[in-house]
Amino acid sequence: MVSFQIFFSTGGIILFNGLNKTVIGASHIAAGTVCQDWSAVRIKDNYSIAIVADGHGSKKHFRSDIGSKAAVHAVCDTIENLCANMQLFESAFIKNPPDVIKKIQKRIILCWNDIVNNYHNAVPVKPEETQKLTDEEYKNLKLESIYGSTLIAVCMTTHFCFGIQLGDGSMVLVNDDGSTVMPIEDDESCPANLTASLCNSNALDMFNSFYRIGNNPIAMLVSTDGLYTSFGSKESFEEYNHIIVSQLDNMQRSETMIENNLKKRTCHGSQDDISLALIFNTDVLDYMIDTLKLQVNENKYEAQKRAAADKAKFEKYKAKLIKHNQMFDKEELLEKQLHAIDERGNTDELDDDELEDETVSLE
Repeated sequence: MVSFQIFFSTGGIILFNGLNKTVIGASHIAAGTVCQDWSAVRIKDNYSIAIVADGHGSKKHFRSDIGSKAAVHAVCDTIENLCANMQLFESAFIKNPPDVIKKIQKRIILCWNDIVNNYHNAVPVKPEETQKLTDEEYKNLKLESIYGSTLIAVCMTTHFCFGIQLGDGSMVLVNDDGSTVMPIEDDESCPANLTASLCNSNALDMFNSFYRIGNNPIAMLVSTDGLYTSFGSKESFEEYNHIIVSQLDNMQRSETMIENNLKKRTCHGSQDDISLALIFNTDVLDYMIDTLKLQVNENKYEAQKRAAADKAKFEKYKAKLIKHNQMFDKEELLEKQLHAIDERGNTDELDDDELEDETVSLE
């Protein structure tokens, strides 16, 4: 599923643009199960939205693929309704951003609940959907839990931007100086075995958010966790997002690049569904594109130095083990691990040089 849209403002100037892509995970293809991810972008005259959602997919969340679609629709409906009166929305947001964001989150949850309840009433659960559950397990399930999903969304207007996140996944901003930042880090206060979800009764309290008034970034990118987990480091992940933005001067090529690369990443990396959605300011991108491309080359050099340092550390560790007479039962495993590190390094960056034939490989 790919979409990229260009809308002209009333003045005839393209202000925002964006694209999104969702690919089914290699493990889901092998198991014959459906894709749990969903994504979308909305580009309007004076605002843009990018959304990704990841249904949980476990046996008790057996309709979470519907839940992720409902999450994306809930965000679109909520923000589009607010932006129908942009002057009022901007005035309220600039006056009290946290309060407006909290209201947006609350409306999204209510809208999502309405969508999944209406769907549930219109499409009764079939016996084959609950085969993996005991009668007691199904009886104790909340309706909302059946549709459980994460959610990440960003919105950019002419005067401010904000992002909200519920559950795992990532958000990256590429600033107007070319630097990258992840404004919402993993919430370590959330227990590892508890995924923040729209189906939780306390979902409103589990949202994370950020905002900026003025000083908007060039681009805002959101992705489900299947993308981040295909990288060996946070630095490589941020550089990957930077490379994508540096290629947005050619939307057709970017579309192909992203689709091919995400498919490769799920096959050779996370095995999970992957969604990526992004929005950007076209004027600022046009002005910064040459600088962004130069920075990509600089980042590649730094990545090569990191890879060399990692390899040197591993070789040192390997030599230490061998010195302690562990080479006979560890040598083969160490060679495999070293090879895995090399391969991982080869999957942490896009190779722009091979885009001429509309293919994507990784250095």
